[in-house]
Amino acid sequence: MFTGFDALVLARMQFAFTVSFHFIFPAFSIGLASYLAVLEGLWLKTGKALYLDLFRYWLKIFSVVFAMGVVSGLVMSYQFGTNWSVFSDKAGGVIGPLMAYEVLTAFFLEAGFLGVMLFGMGRVGRGLHFSATLMVALGTFISAFWILSVNSWMQTPTGYEIGPQGQFLPGPSWLAIIFNPSFPYRLVHTVIAAYLTTAFMVGAVGALHLLRDRTNAHARKMFSMAMWMAALVAPVQILAGDAHGLNTLEHQPAKVMAMEGHFQSHPHGAPLYLFGLPDDKAQTLRYAIGIPKASSLILKHDPNAPLAGLDTIAPDKRPPVWIVFWSFRVMVGLGFLMLGLGLWSLAARAAKKLYDWPWLHRAALVMGPSGFVAVIAGWVTTEVGRQPYTVYGLLTTAQSRSPIAAPAVGASLLAFVVVYCAVFGVGIWYILKLMHGVPHPHETGPEADERAPIRSAGITPGPAQHLEGEA
Repeated sequence: MFTGFDALVLARMQFAFTVSFHFIFPAFSIGLASYLAVLEGLWLKTGKALYLDLFRYWLKIFSVVFAMGVVSGLVMSYQFGTNWSVFSDKAGGVIGPLMAYEVLTAFFLEAGFLGVMLFGMGRVGRGLHFSATLMVALGTFISAFWILSVNSWMQTPTGYEIGPQGQFLPGPSWLAIIFNPSFPYRLVHTVIAAYLTTAFMVGAVGALHLLRDRTNAHARKMFSMAMWMAALVAPVQILAGDAHGLNTLEHQPAKVMAMEGHFQSHPHGAPLYLFGLPDDKAQTLRYAIGIPKASSLILKHDPNAPLAGLDTIAPDKRPPVWIVFWSFRVMVGLGFLMLGLGLWSLAARAAKKLYDWPWLHRAALVMGPSGFVAVIAGWVTTEVGRQPYTVYGLLTTAQSRSPIAAPAVGASLLAFVVVYCAVFGVGIWYILKLMHGVPHPHETGPEADERAPIRSAGITPGPAQHLEGEA
């Protein structure tokens, strides 16, 4: 069935498909865990039951998202052994310990406290439960830390030695491997992206229920919190992305050339292309629309600074421009739309109309999935822009694959597509169903004794408390 396909292409398609599915769940759970910690902290500080209701509302969603993230991540190690065994053999001495550290620190931390967080509010003290929530949030960050360190090392490898069999082995200092040149920028950019992804989903749910009933205090509070996050953090993300881009220009110039669509060098200032149709075969950008010298101004802070193009890179070392060019523009475009929505919410807040402008709520509802699309587009830019390498400049993707025939890879790819669409399709449907439910007083959580958390805290929520939380 798959004899007409190249095994390398199929292996890359399989990895891209499974990682894309996996990435959306950690991107949500990292931000959602921190949001839950904030909600519980506000409840403990103010005593307002509205925060407890929102905590329990989003805790049910978090439990499903977290579980789907764990399940979707299990197949990654499977593929390293089947489709990318040469890569595992060559780079395992470096990436294996880093991924083990993620299990030993983040996964064990999350596993140890997740049960208390989900089911223990009525069974342990408030302080202990809040500590468990904080530990789960910390665990999601630590997990991102190690996984992004692995990915960043593959992008900008440092601190390694080449063994007698050609394997990458750790050098004298693990710090040089962990804190490789691109890691700090990638960590900040990705974690902020996770927070924005969560903020826009929370804002979309709040907007949905405000469109139904703009007096709903719970919808007002979650929408207000989400719009504060959008207004304050989106500008920070744009600055972090700019810094990350400058770092990429230093260490992976071919990737930036592809992102910018610079097939030819520009010795007297490079334009910023807003639109165009990259033609990899002809090595040209057709129908280009750009701003003269703006790319040199952004990347070099000098409009007349020269910028090299892909014509300075050997043809077999160039990434595919079409995919990188457009994925980068999707990511950046959505980032500016997020900023625009945040500024719109500030204008509504200043006019005391945050809950009364239905077009703002409709825009927030439409922008709900934007964070997921942006992080996938950013991942595509990062990974496809690294081609033709798995370990940048040292190990090519073609050298990394297993000696396995195309039909075998194609069969497993087909199985993944069918199983993922069935299992995760149902999971996503259930998450959307939970979000569709109206947040209300006396919100129940995932624990069996649903009223126990409220009684154990000594709080009986009433109408007055819920109105207080609206401010």
